[in-house]
Amino acid sequence: MPENNFLKDFSRIFEEKSKIDENSLLDPLGFIIGGEIKKSSDFIDVIYPYTDERFASVYSASESDAEDAIISSQKGFLKTKKLKSYQKRRILEKLSDLICEHKDLFVEILIKEGGKVRDLSSAEVERAVETIKISAEESVRMDGDIISLDRTIQGEDHTGLIRRFPIGTVLAITPFNYPLNLACHKIGPAIAAGNSFILKPASKTPLSALLLGHLLIKTGYPKDAVNVIPCSSKTAENMVTDDRISYLSFTGSPAVGWHLKSVAGRKKAGLELGGNAAVIVHSDADLNYAAEKITTGALANAGQVCISVQRIFAHKKIYEELLKSLKERFEKVIPGDPERSGVMLGPLISKDALKEALSKIDEAEQNGAKILCGKKFENNFLYPTLISDASIELAVSQTEIFAPAATISPYNTLEEAIEKINNSPFGLQAGIFTKDIGNIRFFYEETYAGGIIVNDIPTYRVDCMPYGGVKMSGSGREGPRYAIREMTEEKLLVINNP
Repeated sequence: MPENNFLKDFSRIFEEKSKIDENSLLDPLGFIIGGEIKKSSDFIDVIYPYTDERFASVYSASESDAEDAIISSQKGFLKTKKLKSYQKRRILEKLSDLICEHKDLFVEILIKEGGKVRDLSSAEVERAVETIKISAEESVRMDGDIISLDRTIQGEDHTGLIRRFPIGTVLAITPFNYPLNLACHKIGPAIAAGNSFILKPASKTPLSALLLGHLLIKTGYPKDAVNVIPCSSKTAENMVTDDRISYLSFTGSPAVGWHLKSVAGRKKAGLELGGNAAVIVHSDADLNYAAEKITTGALANAGQVCISVQRIFAHKKIYEELLKSLKERFEKVIPGDPERSGVMLGPLISKDALKEALSKIDEAEQNGAKILCGKKFENNFLYPTLISDASIELAVSQTEIFAPAATISPYNTLEEAIEKINNSPFGLQAGIFTKDIGNIRFFYEETYAGGIIVNDIPTYRVDCMPYGGVKMSGSGREGPRYAIREMTEEKLLVINNP
């Protein structure tokens, strides 16, 4: 498939979508190896979650294709590691411009492949542009360090310095929920660091990654270093075990992430594995403001966010008032067509995802929890669900629901609330609404999480900040500056000046 036809094929999907049926599937889109469009004997259907109908397909890379991608990435690394800082910055700036130029197409892709509502899809593209811009800025800030060696007699007349060097080939595995921006959070820092990469997008949402790879080819980045291959989990795992892969960057489920780390061998790995984010609303908080923020944090992207608000802890003095306010707000949010502007709540990614969320809600109800609103479902939609009286050992308290559902519980003291928050296998981000600096400091020091957000929801993230968790929520940090550290190796130089 000629390179200049690739964008036409994307456009064709949307122009001809009404003609697609079970017997008339458009030709699958090719994947990218070494900057070239490739085909295979197998393909993956892309399903629109709103209608449960397939609207596109992509070729699925085989084991042999994955081997070709690794070989190509190794060749590419010989070129990328020689790129100067200003060259990497120009490549990334060009990529951000191209993403912006093709914003409308990206928005349509995000709506269709993931069921993401239009306003949030538009916001994701804007964030992707910023993530790449931030990566461009950081590409010229890979500064080293001077070490004073003469603090001991053996260091006299010796000078030491440290620089960071690119690590090699980065294998980036991305999830379905933010398929564009999370891909940018992996390949942006990889490029800034001077690495080559292989991007394996989620099978449900491969289109945005393929378009991103196609645009990168146009920036002057070495083509051998550009590899975007939708493939099976088995093929991906085999790449993880390959010693020619230098760094694994994975975002997805804890079970898969920790398994991949266990088979990754000696290579470095950064894992972002989700959580069941908690927020405290203390007695001195602005309740209307907190309720508005929490509603957004619990329902955005149908709750399919690693830092979606899932556990709400309200001081006993304001518990009933906050509960009433949240219930009213949840009930006002009605699921709708993701293509329509202004719709807040779209579908879950699949029927299986809906079934899993409902099973956790059912378990809670069967064990004494109260469903204050929601639990109603239609097609792949789950109506906003608020749960009270859920005991600590239930799945809605201990696991990631990944749906528009949250629990609410009262507490007497801040110590009690923090103890409940920490009684979880996860620790990605946590939030607190309070005006008391003492409460803020205590919460920051005692809560076991990768990030603490004050007077906002734990769902808060800007793309320049360090992002990652503790416990089952993962290891390492994303955010371009911090990911570059993960994707480089420090090298010491000592010079004797006799």
